[in-house]
Amino acid sequence: MPLDEKLAFAERLRSALKRAPKSIQTASQLAHEFNLRYRGEPVTDQASQKWLSGKARPTAEKLETLAEMLGVSSYWLKNGSPPTAAKKTAKAKRGSPTSVPGQLTEPEAKLLSRLRTLSEHQVGLIVELVDQLALERELAG
Repeated sequence: MPLDEKLAFAERLRSALKRAPKSIQTASQLAHEFNLRYRGEPVTDQASQKWLSGKARPTAEKLETLAEMLGVSSYWLKNGSPPTAAKKTAKAKRGSPTSVPGQLTEPEAKLLSRLRTLSEHQVGLIVELVDQLALERELAG
C-alpha cells in the first residue's frame, strides 16, 4: 500500500478523533477505547500509534470497529469522500449562476475582506470551523 494512502488514512483518523464523542488524544487512549469495542485480538499502543502516524492501516474488520466507535462511515475512514460527493460538489459549482471560475462571489469577497481584519488566532479558529463543517458535509455525502 502506498505511503500517501496510509498518511491520508491517518489524517482522516485524527480528524474523526477530534470530533469523537469521547475525547481521545493519545495512541494509548485510542488502543484502550478500541479494545473495549473490538471482539478480536486487542491492538497494542504501538499499533494505534502506527495508525495515527500513517505507518499502517487497520484491517477491514478493525476499520469497521473504528468507524463505528468514531461515528463515521467505514468507507470515508478508509477512502475519504465518496466519488458521488465530489461529483455533487462539482455539479453544484457548475450550476451556480454567480460562480465564475477564478472569481469570488460577492458573499465570498465580503467574507474574505472581514477575515483579513481578524487576528491570526481568530483566523485559525475560522479555518478549523470551516474544516469541521466541510468534513460533516463529506460524511453526510
